[in-house]
Amino acid sequence: MTQHASLSPERWKAFGLDQQILMIGNEMNRAKRLIVLRDLPGLNLAYERVLRLVDLTVEVQGRATLRRELLRWRDLIAELYIRPEPSAAEHRDAFRCLLLFTPVAAQQIPFVLA
Repeated sequence: MTQHASLSPERWKAFGLDQQILMIGNEMNRAKRLIVLRDLPGLNLAYERVLRLVDLTVEVQGRATLRRELLRWRDLIAELYIRPEPSAAEHRDAFRCLLLFTPVAAQQIPFVLA
C-alpha cells in the first residue's frame, strides 16, 4: 500500500490546484533523488505515490481540459515507472512539465531543476 492510499478525494479537494501540483512535485523531487542514488525499489514507490496523487487530482478536478492534460502527463510517469532503467533526463523533463501546470508551481523550477 502506498503512503497516499488512504487519502480521500474529499480531503485532496480541500487543497487548491497549486498545492496539489506542488505536492505531486514533492514526490517527483523525491524520485529525482532516488534516481541519483540508484534506489530502484524506492523510485518505484515514489512513482506509485505520484500516480496516486495525479489520480486524485484528476478525480476532483471539474475542468475537462485540465483532467485531459493531467492524464496525458500521467502517461509519461506510467512509462517512467515501467522502465527497467531510470532516465534522469526524461524524469527532469516530466517534472518540468508538471511544474508548468500552474504559475505558482512554475516559480519552483529554478530551485528544483537547476
